[in-house]
Amino acid sequence: MKVVIAIDSFKGSMSSLEAGEAILQGIKKAKKDSVVEIRPLADGGEGTVEALSIGMGGKLVYVDVTGPAGRNVNAVYGIVESTKTAIIEMSQAAGITLVSGDEKNPLHTTTFGVGEIIKDAIKNGCRHFVVGIGGSATNDCGIGMLQALGYELLDKDGKQVGFGATGVRDVVSIRDENVIKELSECYFRVACDVNNPLCGELGCSAIYGPQKGATKEMVADMDSWLLRFSRIAKGKYPNADGEYPGTGAAGGLGYAFHNFTNSKMESGIQIVLDETKLEEHIKDADIVVTGEGRLDKQTAMGKAPIGVANIAKKYNKKVIAFSGSVTVDAGICNEHGIDAFFPILRRIVTLEEAMQSDNAKQNLTDTTEQVFRLL
Repeated sequence: MKVVIAIDSFKGSMSSLEAGEAILQGIKKAKKDSVVEIRPLADGGEGTVEALSIGMGGKLVYVDVTGPAGRNVNAVYGIVESTKTAIIEMSQAAGITLVSGDEKNPLHTTTFGVGEIIKDAIKNGCRHFVVGIGGSATNDCGIGMLQALGYELLDKDGKQVGFGATGVRDVVSIRDENVIKELSECYFRVACDVNNPLCGELGCSAIYGPQKGATKEMVADMDSWLLRFSRIAKGKYPNADGEYPGTGAAGGLGYAFHNFTNSKMESGIQIVLDETKLEEHIKDADIVVTGEGRLDKQTAMGKAPIGVANIAKKYNKKVIAFSGSVTVDAGICNEHGIDAFFPILRRIVTLEEAMQSDNAKQNLTDTTEQVFRLL
């Protein structure tokens, strides 16, 4: 029996690879002669760097960059040497978890560090990029990233504008003569699972600004500043588009990627499935195992386990899913390629106990063993 495991992380308990190892141990207890492959899985968000870098035989690189509040942070990204691919999570340099208290203010938070990570990867020979842009603390339309890459966003005095949304406010012209030359050789696959435009009622300022510390007045101001900036950009680059789905992602970072780099915004899970070549491994499997921390109706709306199941069903493979918990509406997953799913909790415990890594791993191993004894 050949089993391919492609399971998402159980956030707070197990990484994708840790969950895969726990399942492998359970399978081996039930089927000693089985052949088991663990394939990394993520959806472009938290855990993508680790899952893809380690799972694809890459390495982790640590670099000091400018954090969202302007002070240095130590960020990690991945490099897969065989394909010269860099795997980046913008949240490593500009994430909401990196700010607290008064620092949580989108008027001032910046994406400059994201550009610094890209520059470091370019210096290390990378020209192909996978970039997850979830979890941002910023609403600067990506101008910080652009400045780090050599774009000049100038104010009325011809000086580089400052960080954050107030920097966007001050832009009157854009110059690109000093953009690092290697940028034109780079291609970015941007993991983006939201469809928000840059501005308006569904734009980044209105929808995501409040959770980043914006008041109602700040939301209105930032929306007008980003709209003005988009008009300046369109004056220089006639094809610039702020209505394209996803340009409002990560406080407008999606806009910067879409209009200032050679990039494509795609489903995060689709990028991961492509980059890991999961389909090649599933073709000759007997059983495919997937899952995530919680299975619910949201899972069926294109999340990682369903992406795995869709591939498996192309080859008529049985799909089993494990999760920390399931909701009453999780049955919809059975209509989207998951043949059977199993929560791993084995006794009544507190949430804290259930989330402890050792407990979660043991529960996953034990549940897997019992399921595979039936096969």
